Amino acid sequence: MFCSKNAYRDPERGIQEAVALAKSIDLLVVDAKIVKIRRLSPSTLFGTGTIKSLAVNIDNQKIELVFVDGKLSPVQQRKLETEWKCKVIDRTGIILEIFQTRANTHEGRLQVELAALDYQRSRLVRAWTHLERQRGGRGFLAGPGESQIEADRRQIDQRRNQIRATLNKVVKTRQVQRIPREKIPLPLVALVGYTNAGKSTLFNRLSRSNTYTANQLFATLDPKMCKIVLPSGSPVILSDTVGFIGDIPTELIAAFRATLEELCHASIFLHVRDFSDPDNLNQKRDVQKTLKELGIEDGDNNLKMIEVLNKIDLLIDNTSISELYAKKKKKNVVSISSKTGLGCDELLRSIDAILMKQRQIFEIKIPMSDGSALAWLYRNGVVLSRIEGKTDLLLKVSMEPGKKAKFQSSFGPLSAKPSLF
Repeated sequence: MFCSKNAYRDPERGIQEAVALAKSIDLLVVDAKIVKIRRLSPSTLFGTGTIKSLAVNIDNQKIELVFVDGKLSPVQQRKLETEWKCKVIDRTGIILEIFQTRANTHEGRLQVELAALDYQRSRLVRAWTHLERQRGGRGFLAGPGESQIEADRRQIDQRRNQIRATLNKVVKTRQVQRIPREKIPLPLVALVGYTNAGKSTLFNRLSRSNTYTANQLFATLDPKMCKIVLPSGSPVILSDTVGFIGDIPTELIAAFRATLEELCHASIFLHVRDFSDPDNLNQKRDVQKTLKELGIEDGDNNLKMIEVLNKIDLLIDNTSISELYAKKKKKNVVSISSKTGLGCDELLRSIDAILMKQRQIFEIKIPMSDGSALAWLYRNGVVLSRIEGKTDLLLKVSMEPGKKAKFQSSFGPLSAKPSLF
């Protein structure tokens, strides 16, 4: 059932996404409904008449699980399970189920487990009062000892603390691993976007790799990185991240924050959009909202953001095609098909152009015998020209100011002032 508080979500598109979420974990969907709610009930979400009507359908079709595509409080979930006599799961629960089946790395599994524990902790019910342990204290007025629910909550808290400690170590390890990368810094180009927008297919196309892709929600959970070379010859690191979704559970954002915060170090963001999806504008808003929570602005004024209109090979509607041409007139907008490769060369040139704007041109004079300095310049900058003298090399190199400082600390001062593009 589709039930969202998101004002701009179209109910028809919402129910389609809900069905796709259910099918992502191989659930057999026998019925899907859009339920209108005039007034939210704090205890059951739906009104009495709606609950009874749905109960008849659930009983007649022998439904074992009901997915409510919205956020249910613990009380609402328990009451609905009692009324309908079947398992009830909300949007957060089903996304957690998907993540648990897709996480492959140790870090990813820990992050999903932490999110699941946060979710489960609020849903512990006092169902085992007969399992209360011996009374605490002394005398006739002593209160009851630790109940089963308190024991469960304590075990969950202990496990959460263990996972957080482990994830903190992962963050520290990542910071240590980042130090050598910063010594030989390569720009990070991060793919972001709505789930199933084609980010992993684009990652494979640009990196010529063969990571897992599928036409399903959350096909990619664990981040992947690969070095690619731009048309100018400059190497960059391309990063594929987990896709976003509307009404994303706060537990997941909190659990995956350590991974998503890597995005803050990106030099360029590629916001990949499924332009063939009629709901792509609402998906764009959802992505922008999530990025903003991470401290990343995704707007027309962000010069580090390229809007990638993907899946143009699927466009058949004249309105969408007209909108595509209007979009392409804007800055930092590229239309592509990650499946066929159409437009990918233009995308790489756009990445190159933005990185060039972030750089300065330096004239550097080094001895011909200094092979290490020459190799460093070729690795970390773009050598635009090279003039060989009898004993020295005069190079014109484009690179970021931060790299210039690293070069000077290792090989001495530059011989000429920079000129801005």
